[in-house]
Amino acid sequence: MEKIFKLKANGTAVRTELLAGLTTFMTMAYIIALNPNLLTGFGAEGQNLWNGVFLATCIASAVGMFVMAFCANKPFAMAPGMGLNSFFAVVVGNIAAMTGMSYLESFRSALVIIFIEGVVFIILSLFSVREKIVEAIPLGVRLGIAPSIGLMLMNIGLGSNVSLYSENGGPFFAMRDFFGALTPKVARDAMGSGYSVMVLSVVTMLIGLFVIVILAHYGVKGAVLFGMLCASVIYWAGEALFLHINPFESLKGASFVPPFKDMAETTLFRLDFAGFLKIGWFTAITLIITFCMIDMFDTIGTLVGTASRAGMVDKEGKMPQMKEALLADAVGTVAGSVTGTSTVTTFIESASGVEAGGRTGLTALTTGVLFLLCMFIAPIAALIPAAATSAALIYVGVLMLAGLKKIDLDDMSQLLPVALMLIAMPISGSIGHGIGLGLIAYTVLKVATGKAKEVSVLTYVISLLFIVKFFLIA
Repeated sequence: MEKIFKLKANGTAVRTELLAGLTTFMTMAYIIALNPNLLTGFGAEGQNLWNGVFLATCIASAVGMFVMAFCANKPFAMAPGMGLNSFFAVVVGNIAAMTGMSYLESFRSALVIIFIEGVVFIILSLFSVREKIVEAIPLGVRLGIAPSIGLMLMNIGLGSNVSLYSENGGPFFAMRDFFGALTPKVARDAMGSGYSVMVLSVVTMLIGLFVIVILAHYGVKGAVLFGMLCASVIYWAGEALFLHINPFESLKGASFVPPFKDMAETTLFRLDFAGFLKIGWFTAITLIITFCMIDMFDTIGTLVGTASRAGMVDKEGKMPQMKEALLADAVGTVAGSVTGTSTVTTFIESASGVEAGGRTGLTALTTGVLFLLCMFIAPIAALIPAAATSAALIYVGVLMLAGLKKIDLDDMSQLLPVALMLIAMPISGSIGHGIGLGLIAYTVLKVATGKAKEVSVLTYVISLLFIVKFFLIA
């Protein structure tokens, strides 16, 4: 382990890395079930396709993390990106409407887009083009990525991660519908029978958060993991004692045998190039460019932001082995396309593992192995309540806000882009879109104040591409 991952040089140990990997896994395990839900209309397109996407999610994520572990030796985890998977599902539906193909045929055709995107990224990564793009992001914008991601994590933790449905509809969110209500009666009337579940979720989330904070204050290793475990126990106990629900009911009759046959019949090496050609060249190229831009800057933002928090960047905000780290998501994306899932990207939940002490590829390797094991133990992984992961996300988000102190608030060319990113990332749910707005603001300010020469040519190009994406391609 020492020879492969250079643990001592990175100030870590095997136990710390394993705990960090487990922590990351617990905060992002939701994607294993959520991704196939999103891509198949929550099972509406058939159990066989759901099973295929489920296995593809586990396999492609693990492949990306293994490349991250052994090539880049970084603790970042990968999985099909949120937002990108929803966009992919919309694209599949549009292809079906445009061509008259079935959903499964359209799904296989859309996977060609992901395959081409992954191949393009591999080429760009090998020739260090993506690394050059990272370097083209101005230092002020780069410094603002970490705190912006922090607010995004807090928004996920307090908002969309804790949600529920009831007879009154939904989804109902903790921040909007619980904290946003003026009185408990307003929230209760809105949520109906779901109100009790929301109360339990919010109580669990807050207790988990303060347990993590207190343990971290006393220097307990694995504070985030232990806080999540504590929150999970509280939630399970609350279900049993107050809601009269057996929290382990889902384990009864659950299958622990991976449905490889379903995957082989639906998604494994089922790229439909003939169906892809039916889309039309202009639409196909537009979709490929859109996926590439969103994924590229989501990954860049996550890597830069999380690495900054972990102290893995130099004074200029550059991270060693950036090329290899960017290659990992490219390989993962290709693996996803041939197994049956949307774009694989670096997950912001990696920040929880970094905060737990993860500093090397052993953290990523641990998370990757756990993803593979989930092909056999998915019903157990699904028991982790969303409220427990919210506690971790909020805590890590708060810590990442500390990056604001590095920004020169007297320099408007830094302050305005960062302010826009702080708002844009949590609202849009896209790291890439936030960076795009920040780069456009930076470029416009520099040009308008007579400092156009301070902006690199590549920054001009990227800013222009984002303008085209926002106002033309969108």
